[in-house]
Amino acid sequence: MSEVASSDRLRVGAIDCGTNSIRLLVADLPTTGVGDGGPPLVEVHREMRVVRLGEGVDATGRLSPAAIDRTQRALTDYAGTLRQTGATRVRMAATSASRDADNTADFVAMVRDVLGQDPEVITGTEEAALSFTGAVGELDPATGPFLVVDIGGGSTELVTGERVAGAAGGLTTRLFGAISIDLGCVRLTERLLHSDPPTASERGSAVRWVREQLSRGLDAIPLADGAGTVVRRFVPVAGTATTVAAAALGLTTYDADRIHLSTVGFDRTREVAEFFLGATRADRAALGYMHPGRVDVIGGGALILAILADLVAERTGLQAMTVSEHDILDGLALSLG
Repeated sequence: MSEVASSDRLRVGAIDCGTNSIRLLVADLPTTGVGDGGPPLVEVHREMRVVRLGEGVDATGRLSPAAIDRTQRALTDYAGTLRQTGATRVRMAATSASRDADNTADFVAMVRDVLGQDPEVITGTEEAALSFTGAVGELDPATGPFLVVDIGGGSTELVTGERVAGAAGGLTTRLFGAISIDLGCVRLTERLLHSDPPTASERGSAVRWVREQLSRGLDAIPLADGAGTVVRRFVPVAGTATTVAAAALGLTTYDADRIHLSTVGFDRTREVAEFFLGATRADRAALGYMHPGRVDVIGGGALILAILADLVAERTGLQAMTVSEHDILDGLALSLG
């Protein structure tokens, strides 16, 4: 972990608090040319903890005291890391669970007390745009347009767009459309996938519900640019996608460098989803690449990704995805420049 930023770089911190996990990124940005088309950020520290903030929210409509307490402990450690690394600007985004809960004010007050500032309870559309910015920054713009998907605990964000030459040089982001769907790995598991492993009846109900929700989502956003060029690259981000990639690549331990920008075929995605759904939680927990906090919900997340891949193939003809380790955290950090 680097302790100080150089004079020509700005040290920033980004925190993403979702339904399942809370994540931190400390990064350096150049003091000139930041933003679209500017030099990339330099990662200083990246960390993720599963706190399950959204546990039970789908059923109760409220954040539980235990979930807020788990999140507070992680955030307290993150605040210490931000002080230690010298981050001078910080942005914290709170997503699906915080949007849905009746007692969001309790969560906001906790964050204010720990971090010294309020979290931004961002809309699903804002979440999608930030994820897009973080996900496609390293990709060749000529391989677009892109469809970026972020499967979270409580929601799934879909966003389409491209990177094109800007008026002042460099590249700028042009979005075609974005949508947030109230469908995520925690929400799906809590609602329909109760058994260990899920029964055939549970899986059937889950498939029908997921396919209906995702079909509506894809119908609501453009999958082509103004000239009719259809999406040419499907880019899933965040923990569900990277865990599926780890399984698809046959990894024995989690290796972010091998997963980042790896290509996974849709056929292999379906095979991994079947494997996760058919495995017991004990079997999943024994996998070397599996984060303990994803053991109980990865089957639901993988099912969402596999069905989405099928729907994307039907609409675009694509047969593979490019999995990115970079997402809304990177988008948040870049926005601080």
